[in-house]
Amino acid sequence: MLKLCAVEDIENPGSKGFRNEKGHLFAVRRDDEIYVYENSCPHLGINLEWHENQFLDMEKRLIQCATHGALFLMDTGECIAGPCPGDKLTAIPSEIRNGVVYLP
Repeated sequence: MLKLCAVEDIENPGSKGFRNEKGHLFAVRRDDEIYVYENSCPHLGINLEWHENQFLDMEKRLIQCATHGALFLMDTGECIAGPCPGDKLTAIPSEIRNGVVYLP
């Protein structure tokens, strides 16, 4: 298991980027739920964030690609607007134990 971060290290709602042996990843948090994805837009394969750790839109409801503005659902990674509708971000399995996010 690879320790990613404490749940409390991610704003609620919010996002945080990571670079480790699993690659470029990011996690998004909404309430007690954490979702982890590869940091790669399905449209061009580029990183998504606007600035460090900023993967969400202004309302902090959707994941947003900084390059073309594609919008993705936080819980499924499905693109609902922009140049890649129907595509999905690549989800990374994770689990929370004692307030810490781990990757298998």
